[in-house]
Amino acid sequence: MSRSADREPAPADYTRMASLKHWGAPPDSVVTAEMDQDVVVDCGWGRLLFGQTFADPRRLADELKGETEGCRDVAMYVREPHVVLSFAPQTLFLDPSHTFRLDLKATPAGPADLAGVIVRMATGADQRGVHRIYRTRQMVPPARGFCARVAELDAVDVLVAVDVDDGEIAGVVMGVDHVAAFKDPDNGSSLWSLAVDPQSRKPGVGEALVLSLAEHFRGRGRAFMDLSVMHDNDQAIALYRKLGFEQVPVYCLKKKNPINEKLFVGPALDTNLNIYARIIIDEARRRGIDAEIEDAEAGLFTLTLGGRAIACRESLSDLTTAVAMSRCDDKALTRRLLARAGLRVPHQIPADKPEEVQAFLTRHGRVVVKPARGEQGRGVFVDLRSAAEVEAAITEARAVCEQVIVEEFCSGADLRIIVIDGAVVAAAVRRPARIKGDGRHTVARLIDKQSRRREAATGGESRIPTDAETERCIRDAGYAMESVLPDGQTLVVRKTANLHTGGTIHDVTPRLHATLAEAAIKGAQVLNIPVVGFDFLVADVSGPDYVIIEANERPGLANHEPQPTAERFVDLLFPNTRAAAGTLDTDAHA
Repeated sequence: MSRSADREPAPADYTRMASLKHWGAPPDSVVTAEMDQDVVVDCGWGRLLFGQTFADPRRLADELKGETEGCRDVAMYVREPHVVLSFAPQTLFLDPSHTFRLDLKATPAGPADLAGVIVRMATGADQRGVHRIYRTRQMVPPARGFCARVAELDAVDVLVAVDVDDGEIAGVVMGVDHVAAFKDPDNGSSLWSLAVDPQSRKPGVGEALVLSLAEHFRGRGRAFMDLSVMHDNDQAIALYRKLGFEQVPVYCLKKKNPINEKLFVGPALDTNLNIYARIIIDEARRRGIDAEIEDAEAGLFTLTLGGRAIACRESLSDLTTAVAMSRCDDKALTRRLLARAGLRVPHQIPADKPEEVQAFLTRHGRVVVKPARGEQGRGVFVDLRSAAEVEAAITEARAVCEQVIVEEFCSGADLRIIVIDGAVVAAAVRRPARIKGDGRHTVARLIDKQSRRREAATGGESRIPTDAETERCIRDAGYAMESVLPDGQTLVVRKTANLHTGGTIHDVTPRLHATLAEAAIKGAQVLNIPVVGFDFLVADVSGPDYVIIEANERPGLANHEPQPTAERFVDLLFPNTRAAAGTLDTDAHA
C-alpha cells in the first residue's frame, strides 16, 4: 500500500449531513423536492461526488482535483466523463470498474446463511476491527472516530458482520442513501467498501453483508442498489450476478494518486509469480522501478532503476552475501552463532547417533525433529514423545536433507519477526491449522473445506497437507480422518504453524515487547544479513521471554498486512525512492 494511504484522513465536517436515523426505519415518502446540486458525501475513506448533481463539468473536475492526501475520492454517475477529463487530463482518469445494479423492487434473493455470524449496524466500538480489515485488504480505512459518528449521518450506513464465536469483526460494508444525500429523483442507493477478513473461517460473510444492506435499503423504499467493482474481479462479479445484480452503463472518475496507481499504470505483469515475489514487484513498479522476470516459477526477477540493477529471488537479493545466506541455511550453525552472542536458543544435537538421540529424548521428554537445511515446514516434526515417533521422523526429515537435527521442544506462541535494514518491520503470531466441527462432516472433509478457504485467501500458498504428520496430530487428539467432529469442537490438525501447511498469521507488531525486538535486531547483526525472518517461541508477545528456533534468509513478505514489509524492502534496494521517513503506527488509526 502506498505511503499516502498510511496517513489517516482528517476528520470531516459532518454538519451538512447530520440528522438522526434509525435501523429499520419505515420507507421514506416519495421524493418531490428538487435535486440538490454539487453534492459531495464524506465516507470516511474519501468523498463520494455525485456527478449527476454537477451542472458544470469543470466544477466537477476541480472538486475531484481537491482530494485530500491519503483519501480516495470517487466521482460516480458522471454523465459526460470525456468532457470532465478534458479539464484535467494529467490529473484524473476513468476508473476501470463496472457498475452493477440490484433491482430492490424485484423479489428478494432470500436470506443468507448466517450460521455463526450476526450482521448489525456499526458502532464506535467497532472502529479498530473495521480499520484492521480494511488495512489487511489494502483498502483506505475510515477516519478516526468515523464509526461512532456514522450514527448521526442520514446518508451513510456502515454494517458489520460479527463472528459469534469470538466477537471479532469478520466483515464490513458501507451503504449510501441517495435520497438522503441529494433528494435523488431516481430513488437509488449504493454499496461501497465491502471487505471480509481473509482469516475468517466463516463462509458467506460477504454475501450476508450484501443481502443485509439490500434489505436495509429495500425497507427504506429505495428502487435500486448500485456498486462498483473492478472489471477483472471475476469472483466478486460472479457473486453479484448470482445475487441478481445486472451491469449498467455508469462510470466513475478518480484522481491519479499513489493509492490508485495500479489502476492507471497499466496491467500487471503476465506471469505465474507467487505472492511473495508479486508483492515486491508491485511495490517496485508503483515507484517507477522496472521489473524483469527471469523465472516466475522460482520467483527470480531483476529490478532496475537508472544505472542500478538488483537481482532478487523473492526477498533474497544481491545485497545478501553468500556467507550471510549460509549462516541461515544451516540451522545448526545458526543456533551456534546466536548462542555465542548471548541470544536464547533451544538445546540441539545432530541425529547421527541413535543412543545420543535416545538420551536426548529421555532428558527432555518432548523433542522436535527437522532437517538442518530446508524451508516452508518440510520435514519438520514437532512435539515427539516416543522413540518410535522420533525414529520415523528422522527418516522422513532425511528425505529433505541428509543432515537432521533433534531439538528440545519449547512451548509457546510461534512468533515471526521480520527485520529489514536493521529495523523490525513486522511481527506476527502464526497459529497451526485448525478445523471446527459441525456434527455432520468428517475430519477429512473439514480439512478439505478449510484448505480451499486458506488457498483462496493466500493465492494458493496455504493448504493443509493430508499426510502422515497430519494424521499423527489428529490421532494424538483422539480422532481419525473418518471421524465426525462434534459441533463446535476445535481440532488442531498440525503442530507446526507454517503458513504453507495451512497455518494462519496474525499481526502483533504494536504489542511486541522491546526485548523481543532487540533480540531480533541483534540476531540480524550477528548473521550480518540485511533481510531476515526470525522464528521465536514466546510465552507472550508482550513479555520478554523467548527462544529463537530459526532464521530465514528469504522470509515471505506477504500476509503481514498492515505492516509495510514490501515498502521497506524496496526502500533497502533503492533508497532514493524511499517514502517519507517513519514506520507504520497501527494504533494511531484505531
